[in-house]
Amino acid sequence: MFKKKQVKKIKEKSIPVMKIGTNRKLVIALWGVLIISICFGIYKNFTAIDKHTVHEKETIQLRLNDTNGIENFVKNFAKSYYTWSNNKEAVEARTQAINRYLTKELQELNMDTVRTDIPTSSVVNEVLIWDVEQSEENSFSVTYEVYQKIKEGEEIKNVKGFYTVKVHVDSKGNMIIIKNPTIAPSVQTSDYEPKVQESDASINADTMAEATEFLETFFKLYPTATEIELSYYVGDGVLEPIGRDYIFSELINPIFTEEGENLKVKVAVKFLDNQTKATQISQYELVLHKDSNWKVID
Repeated sequence: MFKKKQVKKIKEKSIPVMKIGTNRKLVIALWGVLIISICFGIYKNFTAIDKHTVHEKETIQLRLNDTNGIENFVKNFAKSYYTWSNNKEAVEARTQAINRYLTKELQELNMDTVRTDIPTSSVVNEVLIWDVEQSEENSFSVTYEVYQKIKEGEEIKNVKGFYTVKVHVDSKGNMIIIKNPTIAPSVQTSDYEPKVQESDASINADTMAEATEFLETFFKLYPTATEIELSYYVGDGVLEPIGRDYIFSELINPIFTEEGENLKVKVAVKFLDNQTKATQISQYELVLHKDSNWKVID
């Protein structure tokens, strides 16, 4: 009797069953949130990098464009560094002057560059800055040229030299030289010669003659012309009045080429400067257009 009841109870007991897919909408929603979060994170990361990069470029460009202070700092240093006399007081004064621009290490390095027994004296005639290049975040390499008048006994000679120094600029704009004047190669004159141009042979001879006559008329007027007078010959804003006491002399080798319906001219114009009495030659590249009259349009 007891065994039968026990069997019956076991048969009636429910068996747990695992059900799949009942929370499908919730799972999809969670996956969607996850994907959106990942995409947003990637977007913010790239955007932040781009903004940071642009900011860095703008900062560097600003530093490179604003080099007047660095140039003046190096000029003042060079005037002190390359000026001396062969006596104790002058040598000591030079040392004190240059030490204001140099690190402690460089002060010691330059201690004996000019001694009291030096047979020469030097005066700086001119300092020219040739290049300012940003070498590190707060450091700039400056290449400059110095013209000196050297006197030794009764002999006087003029010398020049090219040098490079490195200047550190701190966050407050204060400067100090961190690399000693180092010999640099001089800037040489280039042997470049532009290709010689010739007038376009397809342009009608009468057209070139008309354009030449127009240019002669225009350049006789141009040096003293007012804005209203120029408006008859020149398009808006193409050439501004110069208000100079120049007298037109001649056109030198005008070269004409076709540019669509227009004529492009490259020409040198000889003027006499009525104040200095010297000849002044200006070069122009102009675009001419003809409707009822010729006009400079570019």
